[in-house]
Amino acid sequence: MDRFNVTSFVIVLLFVSTIGFHAQESDGLIEWPYVGADQDHTKYSPVDEITHDNVDELEIVWEWHPNEMPMPELGARPGSFQATPLMIDNVLYISTMYNRVVALNAETGQELWVFDSKAYEREARHSFHHRGIAYWRDGSDFRIFLNSRSRLYAIDAETGTSVATFGENGSVSLIDGHGRPVSSEDFDQTSPPVIFDDLVIVGSRVPDRLQRKFDPPGSVQAYDVRTGQRRWIFFTIPQSNDDFGADTWEGESWKYTGHANVWGFMSLDEERGLLYVPTSTPSGDYWGGRRLGANLFAESLVCLDARTGERQWHFQGVHHGVWDYDFNSPPNLVTITVDGQTIDAVAEVSKQGFTYVFDRVTGEPVWPIEERPVDTTTDVPGEVLYPTQPFPTKPPPFSEQGVSLDDANDLTPEIHALAVEEMKKFRLGPLFTPPSLRGTLQRPTISGGADWGGGSFDPETGLLYVKTNELTTTNQVCKNTGDDPAVDVEYSNNCPHGAAVQIFRSRPGATEAARSKLGGIPLVKPPYANLVAIDLNKGDIAWKVPFGEGSRILRNHPLLKDVDLPDRLGTFSHLGSVVTKGGLLFIGGGDPYLYAFDKTTGEEVWRGATPFRTSANPMTYRARSGKQFIVIATGAGPDAALVAFAR
Repeated sequence: MDRFNVTSFVIVLLFVSTIGFHAQESDGLIEWPYVGADQDHTKYSPVDEITHDNVDELEIVWEWHPNEMPMPELGARPGSFQATPLMIDNVLYISTMYNRVVALNAETGQELWVFDSKAYEREARHSFHHRGIAYWRDGSDFRIFLNSRSRLYAIDAETGTSVATFGENGSVSLIDGHGRPVSSEDFDQTSPPVIFDDLVIVGSRVPDRLQRKFDPPGSVQAYDVRTGQRRWIFFTIPQSNDDFGADTWEGESWKYTGHANVWGFMSLDEERGLLYVPTSTPSGDYWGGRRLGANLFAESLVCLDARTGERQWHFQGVHHGVWDYDFNSPPNLVTITVDGQTIDAVAEVSKQGFTYVFDRVTGEPVWPIEERPVDTTTDVPGEVLYPTQPFPTKPPPFSEQGVSLDDANDLTPEIHALAVEEMKKFRLGPLFTPPSLRGTLQRPTISGGADWGGGSFDPETGLLYVKTNELTTTNQVCKNTGDDPAVDVEYSNNCPHGAAVQIFRSRPGATEAARSKLGGIPLVKPPYANLVAIDLNKGDIAWKVPFGEGSRILRNHPLLKDVDLPDRLGTFSHLGSVVTKGGLLFIGGGDPYLYAFDKTTGEEVWRGATPFRTSANPMTYRARSGKQFIVIATGAGPDAALVAFAR
């Protein structure tokens, strides 16, 4: 452990609490036993000690630092600290960038034990980050499950040691039995498992840079929590002509197409045993010339029987995706009242800026979803776009969609003229405008809309809260040069220079004077991020406010000197929020602050500085002392810290 400059020691703990959201009369604990607060991914807590009246008393009471350093000899470098911890029986459990698991005292942040999967010693081709873990308990058998890279680990929660009876000395391989060879270098795990009864269920991450035949297919796998034996597997891409959806892959392209994997968070209706699975784009992400058709079950929400892995229903949000509009946000399992009828629903917020709402049992939309014609004209050889895409009639989009010259940045007349001039170089159009050889300005971007942070749901008000990103990216494809062995599609987005997405990223051939003048101001008007409350009982937007001050580079740019800028230009991030019974919404926005908002009005009521930029979804709990804590991961690489706020 000297590699991390930490001291690891073991404290054997007696765990006597039952798990769940409840206050125990003996000690007053209100726990946070899942990354999303519950398996429904509501990110709601009944803790109410911190309110409007005392939130300004919050301060940092402890920090824990992973102290994970780059390892150039292994080709490993820690990325963003993206994990949300669990709190069970006054102990925090969290995964780190290098896929270690750490137990901390929930009152003090004191390190209790460390489990090291040594992920940095293998498959270092990918970036290192991780978003959380899961637990399982049966009597005195209390296990933490870590899905790290190509393996699944079972860890004794009391000691931090491997459970030797699970798999092979405490872990199992996740890359076997996929119908085609899968390399451990092309397979990863970043989001936490789901636990159902005696099953631990995992998805996978397949890097976008892989755009070749016979990439790993998307899959969801379930393993026995005691033995590690695989109990079932569901493929998100059909594996035979008899499989449902095979006819949506023209020319039997299902045989060699990969991805459509589940790298985001899954949700579980424990009572019904229903698992909700959001899937990603198939390969290649931006060119589908050799996978014509709708391509089920890519970019879909799929409901599975958690006991067997059998499909119950599905909804595809993007047909024949070429925009990288993965479904990656955690499906929110909610109970709402629509026109006097109580509905157990599932709501999926998307990169497109839509909120899709379904009856979680039948899959029937709560409000109609219409298949509407979209532009399919393209200058990309071999591409055939799908003629329609699904548009929800309610709720309205929570994010801006599409780009026109009317959207050009107008902070000053000079900036507006520069933005218009630059935007004219691209293809412009509404949502689902196809990629192009010269570059299509795309909004929402490949990060959304909503991203992996997803939404939080308040059962008291029926409001679903989501942070948006409102920037543009360029969807440009070009003929593959063949220089990258990971790419063998005829066209890809690996363009030699890439098209500009901001005024101040000049295109190739620009003069040095132009480069010095242009750089850092987005092409479109602010705000560049919003916080939105969606009323799921009515299907309306309840409120929408700009979120974050915006980039310091933007505010300090010479062209904006002496310009009276809005207080909230908006800050890009991937993150989501937590909502509490105390009337507050807590969120980190990718800048060095933790924010609190009034959950009813959207008014910002407090912000607290963090040592580094916030990089994960926050969580909250009431510890045995009766004190409420709000905890959030911050930073990246060597500069990372888990930070706890309390009064």
